[in-house]
Amino acid sequence: MTGRIDLPQGTLDLLILKTLSLEPMHGWAISERIRQVSKEAFLVPQGSLYPALHRLERRGWISAEWGTSENNRKAKFYDITKAGRKKLVVDGRAWSSLSAAVDLVMEA
Repeated sequence: MTGRIDLPQGTLDLLILKTLSLEPMHGWAISERIRQVSKEAFLVPQGSLYPALHRLERRGWISAEWGTSENNRKAKFYDITKAGRKKLVVDGRAWSSLSAAVDLVMEA
């Protein structure tokens, strides 16, 4: 995919929850995973990522603990909680419905 796509409001939370549903990760790994899976369409700057992670943690959808990264540095690792998994299911269904409806309008 070419070019960068700006994320609609609220989409970053969904992408983070989906990414963390696979395994716990530190911030840089989360942004890299999103970049790779989106074929570089979504480049998540630190100025957007960390406020989103803190917001998700405050809401109880993710948890965090300090650990050691793959390059032997201290890093905060994030993991999805049970409440976060429920939120991911609900928001994932809503996203699927929304994107299907937008596709219908765009194809008309």
